[in-house]
Amino acid sequence: MTLSCLHTHTIFCDGAADPETMCRAAFAKGFESIGFSSHAPAARKIGFETGWHLPEEKLPRYIEEVLEARKRWEGRLKVYLGLEVDHIRGICGPADKDIQELPLDYVIGAVHYVISPKNGELFSVDGPEKEFGPGLKLHFDNDGAALCAAYYGMYASLIRNGGCDILAHMDLIKKNNRSFRFFSPADPAYGTLLRETADLAAAASGPGGPANGSAAGAPEDRRPIVEVNTGGLIRGRTADCYPSPELLGLLWERNVPLTINADAHAPEHLGGGYERARQDMIRAGYSTMLLFGGRKNGRALWREEPL
Repeated sequence: MTLSCLHTHTIFCDGAADPETMCRAAFAKGFESIGFSSHAPAARKIGFETGWHLPEEKLPRYIEEVLEARKRWEGRLKVYLGLEVDHIRGICGPADKDIQELPLDYVIGAVHYVISPKNGELFSVDGPEKEFGPGLKLHFDNDGAALCAAYYGMYASLIRNGGCDILAHMDLIKKNNRSFRFFSPADPAYGTLLRETADLAAAASGPGGPANGSAAGAPEDRRPIVEVNTGGLIRGRTADCYPSPELLGLLWERNVPLTINADAHAPEHLGGGYERARQDMIRAGYSTMLLFGGRKNGRALWREEPL
């Protein structure tokens, strides 16, 4: 299996190493390519600072360092420039004009926040479990099913609004639910949410789907593929990859293309869980994955590789 990781974080956001160190680790592990995807600046749009988004004043230097790394590693390791962009309905997303105007090779679209139905505040589904439980009580009266509906509703909004090349950790909502304390994945209503999400992903990624970059300033042919993300698995937060085997099966039935990423926040994460991801994909019915090859005329270039 050819190794690559487009979902990679550095000290510019919440990662543990600089781009050069991550490049060295990727090269040592035999990677064909590495792509950097710092969490896009968000404070100005969401109204508060976080500890994990790239500060807006550091964005130019982030771009500069990744492009410098590309030159240093030319001929040995392909280096790509990207951002992971939060979608929050009515607030921000990958299709925003300021994101689309950046000189990026690709954009990862992600959902980390839902909007509280009680007070309109943002609630992160990605935080520590010690914060997740109290947040669920405060914003959703401990109704895990309502939270799941809010999360997948936000994810549907991400897909419909477009502007991204990769859909990140599609079922991130399970991160704090390893013991099934907050909701049951066997709930028929949860299964319905997965099927609806898979349907939307298929419509967006397929040749007959809508051109998702229709927002002002967005390239026309951003048809997103779905990542198999090993981040929760390698950090011990989930029992399997994102997406789950059930969701992978639904995506395969709908012919949705996949790529594998580690959501790496440290050098040792690169390639972590890839064999598990490969096996899960094969069991779901996949025999190939896609590898990124850069951008040409505003369009992401992907090639098919055997698993």
